[in-house]
Amino acid sequence: MSSNIVYKEYAKKTAIAIIAALLNAIGMNFFLIPAQVYAAGLNGVAQLGSDMLRDSMNISISTGILVLLLNIPVAILGWLKVGKSFTVFSFLTVAFMSFFLIVIPEVQVSNDILLNAIFGALIASVGIGLALKFGISTGGLDIVAMYITIKTGRSFGKYFLLLNGVIIIVAGFAYDWTFALYTLISLYVQSRVIDIIHTRHQKLTVMIMTQHADTVIQAIHDNMVRGITVVDAMGGYSKEDVAMLIMVITRYELYDITHIVEEFDSKAFINVMETSSVFGDFRSEADQKLAMAMYKNKVM
Repeated sequence: MSSNIVYKEYAKKTAIAIIAALLNAIGMNFFLIPAQVYAAGLNGVAQLGSDMLRDSMNISISTGILVLLLNIPVAILGWLKVGKSFTVFSFLTVAFMSFFLIVIPEVQVSNDILLNAIFGALIASVGIGLALKFGISTGGLDIVAMYITIKTGRSFGKYFLLLNGVIIIVAGFAYDWTFALYTLISLYVQSRVIDIIHTRHQKLTVMIMTQHADTVIQAIHDNMVRGITVVDAMGGYSKEDVAMLIMVITRYELYDITHIVEEFDSKAFINVMETSSVFGDFRSEADQKLAMAMYKNKVM
């Protein structure tokens, strides 16, 4: 890609990071925090930690500060083990989120805990889903999820549920089980909204219909090492010959794939399906990076 395209891509991702951070901060400061309903992941840990430090030790630390502090070791892990670009934009989102959490005042929009739980999760999850859709994240457990996937090839889902379960239990014992149960509702709403905006399934099957198969395949292989099955097909209406490219990717590669294909064939048709299981030779992210490095050394 030319430097202008790269700069435009970086500018777009930076803008998305700011929007995602702002939506998360609004969801927390206007709805979740005033109602004492806890967010998911490290944001929830920071929120719960801020409440417990204030109530048990009379120490006042902003949730925004704790969000930033908790994400520093996660960012170091991501930088060393996951990928620099993904980690930089994710931590950028965290930094903006921390800033917005500090400067935006906590305002209780409604006295109804249920409404706070639903709308807080709704607004925050729009930010999370938007970030994922553009190939970045809101930091925290997404980076940890990437690392666990790289090391084990397993889904992070059960660990994510375990941590959120701990948040709910601690909140229940420390404060009131009513708030803990509303937190559970909030987490459910968040997961459903994120699923609508951006799939959270670990593996996806992508089918690309294109009349420029060689160009698209080369562009994909220049950016990632994924096996591609080519099937000769014909358009039912146009009667024109097309190639159907079939490949299995991870959810974090979806943005890159669609961006690459649209750049080299704007008329290509892309169908994305969730994949429950993959058997056989499927490269993990770690294998992918190694294979990509070997490929680049070979062609240079």
